[in-house]
Amino acid sequence: MGAALRRIQLGSALSAFGLGFTVPYLYVYVAQVRDLGAGTAGVVLAVFAMAALAVLPFTGRAIDRRGPLPVLVVAAAAAAVGAGALGVADGVTSTVLSAAVLGAGTAVMQPALATMLVWCSSASTRTRAFAMQFFLQNLGLGIGGLVGGQLVDVDRPSSFTLLFLIEAAMFVALGVVAATVRMPRAGSLTSVPADGAAPKAGLRVLLSHRAMVQLCVLGFVIFFACYGQFESGLAAYGTEAAGIDPSTLGVALAANTAVIVVAQFVVLRLVERRRRSRVIAWVGLIWAFAWIVAGYAGLGHGSQTMATAAMISTYALFGLGEAMLSPTVAPLVADLAPEAMVGQYNSAFALVKQLALAVGPAVGGPMGASLHGPYIVTFVLFSLGITVLALKLGRRLSPVQDQPSLATVPSRVVAVSLPGKEQASAPSGVR
Repeated sequence: MGAALRRIQLGSALSAFGLGFTVPYLYVYVAQVRDLGAGTAGVVLAVFAMAALAVLPFTGRAIDRRGPLPVLVVAAAAAAVGAGALGVADGVTSTVLSAAVLGAGTAVMQPALATMLVWCSSASTRTRAFAMQFFLQNLGLGIGGLVGGQLVDVDRPSSFTLLFLIEAAMFVALGVVAATVRMPRAGSLTSVPADGAAPKAGLRVLLSHRAMVQLCVLGFVIFFACYGQFESGLAAYGTEAAGIDPSTLGVALAANTAVIVVAQFVVLRLVERRRRSRVIAWVGLIWAFAWIVAGYAGLGHGSQTMATAAMISTYALFGLGEAMLSPTVAPLVADLAPEAMVGQYNSAFALVKQLALAVGPAVGGPMGASLHGPYIVTFVLFSLGITVLALKLGRRLSPVQDQPSLATVPSRVVAVSLPGKEQASAPSGVR
């Protein structure tokens, strides 16, 4: 499956490169370039997120019934149409509708790509496959943002149209590359139980799976306390409390990406033979320290140079935690999923992520701008909550689910923890 995995990773990197071209400049494009105002720009950003929330509840079942490949191709086509339309839209209605199509398409890509990675990897290679995907996506976003920044000119709307057309081309490339992947015949589509009964699937099964529910709660806290603050609460706190120049935020985000790119495979070698729950717990402690460093930047009354260095260090520490999460959380979602519900589990977790990314800025933005002390204390506590929740989750995982390196016989099939069977022994955790 090496060739299939490489093609999936290439397509994922291309789509991230395309997103990097436009995401940092979407607000400026709508508000200033198209002269539709800050209010419309806010609506467009909200619609982009809400479209994802609208389609993700239906995505998982489509993936499990039809397979991830056709779902990904349709999503890439929709995203390409949305991006192209957004690049030429000049009215409120056309801009909002284009953003909705783009948001829906990019949201569906996430669980479809994740399920393709699961199908094309084994229990022994899955951790590294997800780490590679995260590495390439961040590299693509970073390079796309840098290249896009050199092309945009607020006084030339055509420069932004070019960005969106390049993004659309990247989504088309993703669809074309994905269509060349020869997917394995997954058991979820081909196998029939010996008794002839259809395998149990659906939301009720997922909600009765305590380990998965706990992982979703943990995931919400992770995305709320980190990703949901990058461009909202933490940015507002940095400029208002720490007094750093807005341009420094770009340097801080670059430091975050640089740490991920440089540290990813060093971190991978350190964590892939350790218990996933313990690795996630360490991330909570690292992020709590990151928030304390941010507190020093805004509340420590040091020099401006020290405050700036502290804020950049905060983003870098977040990047270290992200590099530790990429080979642990996403593969764990896959390993918890029953064979017939891999797509639904991936979609459910993507939905939780999207909810956290919607709630995070709404809560953190106002706090970061005006309630500086409470803001830092709140997110130090949330980060420590990650540690507590991760250790509690570890008690519900089988030994192999928590530490896949314990598996003595590699298997291409997803490791399963059926609802009510979380405390199964290590051998029964893989089938």
